[in-house]
Amino acid sequence: MTAGAEPQSQMHWFLLGMRGLFSLPAIILMLSFVGFAAFTAEAKIPVGQVMFMTGIIWALPAKVILVGSMLSGAHIATAFIAVTLSSVRMMPMVASLVPEIRTSRTPTWLLLLVSHFVAITAWVFAMERVRDVPRAGRLAFFAGFGITLTTTNIVLVGLVYGAVSEFPPLVSGCLFFLTPVYFLTSIWISARHRVIYWALGIGLALGWLFAVIAPEYDILLAGIVGGTLAWWGERMLRRREAVR
Repeated sequence: MTAGAEPQSQMHWFLLGMRGLFSLPAIILMLSFVGFAAFTAEAKIPVGQVMFMTGIIWALPAKVILVGSMLSGAHIATAFIAVTLSSVRMMPMVASLVPEIRTSRTPTWLLLLVSHFVAITAWVFAMERVRDVPRAGRLAFFAGFGITLTTTNIVLVGLVYGAVSEFPPLVSGCLFFLTPVYFLTSIWISARHRVIYWALGIGLALGWLFAVIAPEYDILLAGIVGGTLAWWGERMLRRREAVR
């Protein structure tokens, strides 16, 4: 890990980060991945692909968008753009977290590696707790939590995939409902500016409309139009507030 710290202390902080698996945010996320497993089982996506998706596409909303695009018959380019736009929101999270966990001797390649594990749950968990950790152990602490959470969800999806496919429709529906609930609430809670709330609300309002008139591009159009309208409206409001 970070140069200049004793290996034993690094392991201590890594193990302490692993304990975060038993925190409420991590448990909620794992339950949501059970719902995601039910979703993918219903969509007949092979379990190996679901496990690979769980590890390589982080976070959960991007996976839901990808599967939803596949089910709607969207073009691969459309799915790629939609998932990319969903994942761009992780960039500010990485930019705000990196200064908190690095030292002057932390190699760039290691920061790039652990940045893969930055998602809403990991980011919120780290930002709430990392300042209580000595700077030399912060990277190990975050890596312990992020790597453990990702690995656990990969294994969890593989274990429950077969079981959830045999659940009664009502149970599978409830489990699947955890996924959009987590998606919406996590974005709402992590938002720091009103424009995000507006974009989410407008996008939800327009989602049903685009699902009717352009089902192959509904997610992409709802995101672009909703985000653009929210940005334009918030900008106009700022101008009026400045004039006052």
